[in-house]
Amino acid sequence: MRNGLYPKLAAQGMRQNRRFFVPYLLALAGLTAAFYVMSALCADPGVLHMRGFAYVMVMMQIGMFVAGILSAVLLLYINSFLMKQRKKELGLYNILGMGKGNIALIQCWESLYTALIGIGGGLVLGVILHKLATAALISLLQFSIPFSSALSLPAVIETAAFFGLLLLLALALNLLRVRVVSPIELLHGGNVGEKEPKTRWLMAVIGVISLGAGYFIAVTTKDPALAMAFYFLAVILVIIGTYCLFTAGSIALLKLLRKNKGFYYQTGHFIGVSGMLYRMKRNAVGLANICILSTMVMVMISGTLALYLGQGEIIAAQYPASLNMTVHYDPAYGQTLNREEAEGLVRRFAADQNVPITSLRSVDFLHFNALANPDTRRLEVGGQGANNDRRAVYLLTAQDYAELTGNAAPALRPGETTVCGQLPPGFGPELTIQGISGGSEIGAPKTLTVTGSLPVITHFDTTFDMSETLCLLLSDSAQIMEFWTLQSAALDNYAADLVTTLLVNLDCTNEEELALVDAWSDASINEGFFDGTGSWDYWRVDSRAEMAVDGYAMAGGFLFLGVILGVIFLMATVLIIYYKQVSEGYEDQGRFEIMRKVGLSQRQVKSSIRGQVLLVFGLPIAVAAVHILFDFNLVERMLTMFGVRNGTTVALCTAGTLAAFLTVYALVYLLTARTYYKIVK
Repeated sequence: MRNGLYPKLAAQGMRQNRRFFVPYLLALAGLTAAFYVMSALCADPGVLHMRGFAYVMVMMQIGMFVAGILSAVLLLYINSFLMKQRKKELGLYNILGMGKGNIALIQCWESLYTALIGIGGGLVLGVILHKLATAALISLLQFSIPFSSALSLPAVIETAAFFGLLLLLALALNLLRVRVVSPIELLHGGNVGEKEPKTRWLMAVIGVISLGAGYFIAVTTKDPALAMAFYFLAVILVIIGTYCLFTAGSIALLKLLRKNKGFYYQTGHFIGVSGMLYRMKRNAVGLANICILSTMVMVMISGTLALYLGQGEIIAAQYPASLNMTVHYDPAYGQTLNREEAEGLVRRFAADQNVPITSLRSVDFLHFNALANPDTRRLEVGGQGANNDRRAVYLLTAQDYAELTGNAAPALRPGETTVCGQLPPGFGPELTIQGISGGSEIGAPKTLTVTGSLPVITHFDTTFDMSETLCLLLSDSAQIMEFWTLQSAALDNYAADLVTTLLVNLDCTNEEELALVDAWSDASINEGFFDGTGSWDYWRVDSRAEMAVDGYAMAGGFLFLGVILGVIFLMATVLIIYYKQVSEGYEDQGRFEIMRKVGLSQRQVKSSIRGQVLLVFGLPIAVAAVHILFDFNLVERMLTMFGVRNGTTVALCTAGTLAAFLTVYALVYLLTARTYYKIVK
């Protein structure tokens, strides 16, 4: 047999089966392009010269790992589907005299064509998308990055090698399938029917328990740290429950519908229920895959979008001034800060750097953690209990409150307090704070009379402290010293320092602000730089511009990664739906033809088809929407660990993502349903 025949037969087979091969090649090209973009960003030398480069590098490396795993699973899944659909064709070659070695050569040529078109086209697409991706990433990160949009040879080699190995693995599996199957089995491989599945009640019970446990964890977890720890456990339980209930629960439901004679013995119901029942074992896994992938897409995009959009609120609240200088000092060692000299040092240094200061304010406060004991109705410093009962307590004078927020200072007398935030349930109007050491009370308790309440101070509430924030305003600094003494006795070596924050507003660009911070860092190591400012433990300088760089590097990297992986997961969802519709279309083609011959009208056929397709599409997305609703609490709690505490932002991002995904899902339904209708006609 002439060698030139094999490439021709391979090309002819791909053309004849273009309904199967075109989506496969498009998926391969899309996955290759996405992988190349992330690999090129990791290999870009410009990343190493940017602030916050570690966030981008880590995000892209995580993305490559996840995309690699998903690409392998998806491409091998599609390859398995293609082999099943083409068994009859390959069996015919065998019957007509071709040996399995000849068929293997045809498959090798098909794999070569697939690699040239899919991987080659994907690399070309990736180079084009890389230019768009760098522009999008620069926009998301909101600062200049010396990215190169030129072709990255290391990324080309890495991407081509990875997907080339995947195609070689798929080819090896195909050759093994052909080798172990007889010609007659190949010829009839696409016509193997499904036996009626048994009702597996144990699996259904496991599904209910797993799903219920996952939902219970998602709804009841309130502590952000526990939310992060339990999130993956909840996800695994929900995945197990989804697969079990789709597999066993759907079969049980269909059999119950079949037992209902009044429902089952109607033309539309009879065809739909019987058809779904006999293929439900395979259908259930496919529907569960669609449900899980849809949920992943929506959670990933909504969560990263909320994190990104929340950065502006976090930065504005966390950094009320251009520079936030915090000075910690411990009165136990006789330390104290000379605020006037500290402010003078800052003004002189900024003037030397030719950076104008528009305002400079000083605020003193004390911060410690306490347990809101629900039994004693006291705030216990050093107390041990549930994380949900812990509070991050901030104490400052009413005058410093006005200086920090710009609001009017409440009038307070000694022993009175105004609460900024929410008191724990059952607390007030008398608020007692008690020191606890080794489980025993230490020192005399301090009791304050709550005379009013104000909104929580966002500057303190958006810190990355996992405990709920409680701010107490006092009449003067002498009272703050009393509470410092109380918590020092209770916490001993772990006692909190007193803190003075210098809020410095500058009239300069972000680049000039960052240069000023760098100059301060260099100058502060010189001996005598802080002379006259008093004695203290450390002086820290936080820049709003620097926080924006780091914050948007992290959040923008997360969002960029979320969008890329979301697109990949969406691609997987669409392909699973498409191949599911095509395979079922060919299986149903003969069945509907028989029913037409025995008198079923065209209208009844269309009605039955519409019912089955709607079931296939509607059930996974409905369950995915339920998953999203139950998952919302966990996502919201985890985002607080990154400083996002605006539940409205998270809710709007979740609702918007769900609406957008439903729109895309509806379009996929319309397109794939048309393919199904054409096949069964």
